[in-house]
Amino acid sequence: MKYLFINSVCGIRSTGRLCTDLARELEAQGHTCKIAYGRVDEVPEAARRYAVRIGTDRDLKLHALRTRLLDEHGFGSRAATDAFLRWADAYDPDVLWLHNLHGYYLQVERLFAWIKRRPQMQVQWTLHDCWAFTGHCCHFTAVGCDQWQTECRRCPQLRRYPACYGFSNVRRNFARKKQAFSGVPNLRLIVPSHWLEARVQQSFLRQYPVEVRPHHIDTTVFCPTPSDVRARYGLQGKKIVLGVATAWDKNKGLDAFYQLADQLDARYAVVLVGLEPRQLHALPANILGIARTNDVKELAALYTAADVFVNPSTEETFSLTTAEAIACGTPALVYAGTACAELVGPGQGQVVLQDVQALYRAILQATAAE
Repeated sequence: MKYLFINSVCGIRSTGRLCTDLARELEAQGHTCKIAYGRVDEVPEAARRYAVRIGTDRDLKLHALRTRLLDEHGFGSRAATDAFLRWADAYDPDVLWLHNLHGYYLQVERLFAWIKRRPQMQVQWTLHDCWAFTGHCCHFTAVGCDQWQTECRRCPQLRRYPACYGFSNVRRNFARKKQAFSGVPNLRLIVPSHWLEARVQQSFLRQYPVEVRPHHIDTTVFCPTPSDVRARYGLQGKKIVLGVATAWDKNKGLDAFYQLADQLDARYAVVLVGLEPRQLHALPANILGIARTNDVKELAALYTAADVFVNPSTEETFSLTTAEAIACGTPALVYAGTACAELVGPGQGQVVLQDVQALYRAILQATAAE
């Protein structure tokens, strides 16, 4: 069978690695796979045989500008989407497997109109966040918003990704998504956690069957991995408190790590991976910052070297980083009320209240015997 994946990235970051892992598994079973992607990030050499770029750098920038000014994320890139769909018609997939459709590269109405014209095609959509059923945002729990259950009208996070600094189109976006994403034959939703399943079943996507399928972790890569990480970063004799994210902000817990670094004594080293250059430049002296890496072996080495992995994110629908750290044998501390709580089993860490002091006490407890 022919499989076609669509995702914002290919072969990198959490969703891109998931797509290429799935493609390799299906290819080993005798299937043909392609991954259509839109972001400009480099595709690793091992993934290039699957990669099909949607649009160009110029298309991406124009879509981002449209989002900034008009709040029409997911509704730009018309010509790029039409060109891609002509390619997809020629490829003629038996199974379409959607992943992240946001990211400034697709016109989702055109994509779903094409899907609806192919009722014989099986369609799967793995949701990694909540963007598919809101009028703007990808996550809403930090601000306690529940408009998405009925109709988004006024977004309290308009300047958060996908950020808009111009005119709000939240209500219209919600209506357009609901119209486009409804009534698709043979569509099955896949979510990585029961947390996200519950939200989907309260949204307009509840018309579709939902399967909970935790994301696959490659335990041949993410496993206890001896390395020179401590020597390389001058962390000998320290108790390493590690945080890893693709993108850091307040809701991911960046501020919580600032507070933890101030409270933990000299025996501890707080290490954050995945920071942007501007964040690295502004980092306080009591935190070691490491830029984003797509080297999974390096990530496994960092997870293994840590004494405790901390994820103070208030908005998670799964958290691959948490699952990867646990697979590397490192206990994880996560917040209650997020999907991360589903990942931490007995002896694998602790679920704590959404409070920095609770995290601080849990860190001391987790490292007390060392």
